[in-house]
Formats: sequence, structure tokens, C-alpha cells
Amino acid sequence: MLVRRSQERGHARHGWLDSYHTFSFANYYDPAQMGFRALRVINEDRVAPAQGFPPHSHRDMEILTYVLAGSLQHKDSLGNGAIVTPGEVQRMTAGTGVTHSEYNASTTDPVHLLQIWVLPAAQGLKPSYEQQAFPLAEKQGQLRLVASQEGRAGSVTIHQDLDLYVTVLALGETVTHPQRPNRHRWVHIARGTVNVNGQSLQAGDAAQISDEVVLEGIDAAEVLIFDLA
Repeated sequence: MLVRRSQERGHARHGWLDSYHTFSFANYYDPAQMGFRALRVINEDRVAPAQGFPPHSHRDMEILTYVLAGSLQHKDSLGNGAIVTPGEVQRMTAGTGVTHSEYNASTTDPVHLLQIWVLPAAQGLKPSYEQQAFPLAEKQGQLRLVASQEGRAGSVTIHQDLDLYVTVLALGETVTHPQRPNRHRWVHIARGTVNVNGQSLQAGDAAQISDEVVLEGIDAAEVLIFDLA
């Protein structure tokens, strides 16, 4: 298990945006941290009230948004408009090109989110958008598949051989993600404190694991497991 601590991430503060970069992004560059297999970006963003990312364009990228607190207003050139709240996963396939904006939907409270980029299995895909809610009861003390290549079990469909699981753990709750041949895991602690294969990790920490993953809640915690080829 290779651990990457929260304080080792890149950090950028732009007044309205406080962002931590797990992998190289924008002005943060580390040749040793260019991503993990097809996983290219995990940015932990806190956006001030009524602020956000104005319209900008992407190509050939799978973009997942996972809101931890607050609400995010999405608009794109495909005609989609939505509010993303905690418990929901937003997936946007940039493909041949899409323009979008993401703003804090509140004028009083910040929004806290994870912005995740995954390299697609093929370029030139048709741009598309998907948003799905996953109730707490489906994640509490168990692993819930929220994104997969085939859209299994009601997960959003991502155009890459990647399974994304989420779990919410209380003190003493444990979950196990079994080892699978030729698979690799990136475990990201979104909130709280968790023992990961016996090692204590806190919010913002992550671990690269190729074996079985065993999580035990130390306090109220939320964890994302990226399972990749």
C-alpha cells in the first residue's frame, strides 16, 4: 500500500476557490503525480457562495462531480441544467467537445465537492450528461457502485474500465473490497478518519492498493474506491 497524505497534494487559493489537487493540475506540477492509470484528476474544491467556474470547454475527458456539502448549479452546451447535491453523482462525457459552467447554487453557503477526471477508453465520443442520486442507506456500512463502464446496478455510465464505489462508515463499521486479478485501487478519504488495511488515513489522504481493501470507520467517514484495470 502506497499512501499519499492530504498535505502532500497541490494547493491553490483564488479568493472564491480553495482547491487541493491530488494529481498535477493547472499550476501544480509534479512529474511523479500525473494520475493513477486512467484516473487523471481528483480536485477537492470549496467554492464561495454565488461563485464558480464560468463557461469553459473540454474534449476527450470523462468528468465526474461528487458533492460533499452544499449545492452546485450545472449548465452546459448540450442544453442541460441541473443542481447537484450531496449523494448525487454527475457524469459528463466531453468527447468531441462540450462547454459547461459550475456555480455554487447558494448565495449564503459554500459548496464542497470532488471534481474527478478520467481518461476515456476512446476519443471522439459523443458528448453526453448523466446525473444519479444514491441514498445514504445504500452506502452506509456497505460499498455502493456509483459509476461503471456498463452502468451496472443503476450506476452512472463512464466510458472507461473503471468501477467507482462509495461507502459511508460509522465508528467500528467495516467493509471489504476483495482482490481481483489485474485490478488496481485508488482509495480516497473524502471525510472523517478510516483505518485502511490497518493504517489510519484522514480526510484528503489516499492510498494506492493492488490487494484486498479493508476499511474500518474510526469516526463518521466517507470513502471513494476507484477500481481500475
